Amino acid sequence: MNRPDAAVRRVITDLQFGESLEGEVYLVRQKDLRTTSNGSLYIHAVLADKTGQILARMWNASEGLFKSMPEGGFMRFRGRVESFKGKPQFIIDGMQTVDDDAVALFDFLPSTTRDIEQMWQRTLEILRGVKHPELRALIAAFERDQEFVAAFKRSPAAMQLHHAFIGGLLEHTLNVLELALLVIPRYPRLNLDLVLAGVFLHDAGKTRELSCRTNFAYTDEGQLVGHIVQISVMLHEKAREVAAETGRPISPKVLAVLTHLILSHHGQYDFGSPKLPAMPEAIALHYLDNIDAKIQLFLAEIDKNADEDSDWTGYVPALGTRIFKPNVMAAPAE
Repeated sequence: MNRPDAAVRRVITDLQFGESLEGEVYLVRQKDLRTTSNGSLYIHAVLADKTGQILARMWNASEGLFKSMPEGGFMRFRGRVESFKGKPQFIIDGMQTVDDDAVALFDFLPSTTRDIEQMWQRTLEILRGVKHPELRALIAAFERDQEFVAAFKRSPAAMQLHHAFIGGLLEHTLNVLELALLVIPRYPRLNLDLVLAGVFLHDAGKTRELSCRTNFAYTDEGQLVGHIVQISVMLHEKAREVAAETGRPISPKVLAVLTHLILSHHGQYDFGSPKLPAMPEAIALHYLDNIDAKIQLFLAEIDKNADEDSDWTGYVPALGTRIFKPNVMAAPAE
């Protein structure tokens, strides 16, 4: 699922005052039907792509036009960019609906900067190093599930926090797999196969928890059940598939310890773990997962605030602190 070829388009952050657009596609993030002081109707909307968003207005509108505008969907717009209180505002002169399937999500949602297929192939390479036959059979059952694999490559790892972009789940999972290969051999009493299987599956329920059709949102199942329980259910479904195909049921103890790694990987009850880590492999998975999540969150906040003059970001609630941005250890300029 690499970035598809597409004609050069005008991204929102590049729009200039006085510029006219003809047939550009944007995501309708918000819309509202309002009334002017003389009683006529106009549409107040927010249009977006992956680079940002812009306030938009359509004067002399109607309820019919307003209803034809899909909130959370795509439309093709004709209009011009004007200044409103010193900021760009898009005046809509015309619009038409666009089939969502004809739109490249990479143009409208934040996406990984890495090659998705290369990451997936490296993930498979690592997982094929798992030697335990029952763990290997369970992993293979997920690998054969084309719908699961497609969603695993596409899904974000979160709505707003770490790896909240297309391909984020795959990127995060691969990062943690690579960390496991570096760290777990330092502790020979830990079972590397079990940790690798746990890493692969720990967030895989997000393929059902999160939707990334035109924006990132929780599915109904995601809101009601959550990704930890979902992947636990999926794992037991795959175990039944393996048993039906091979005639050899997965050992209940193997299934139980792998399920435990999934249920405990958030590390604390307050963070949504149904169980606390009760095995060395489980606590290892928790901290390896947290290393990658927290570092990516720090770096994303630094990048988000890169253009501001302050050496510090604003307060980041998820981290409980502001972040110091300068890399003071960088080589001095010649």
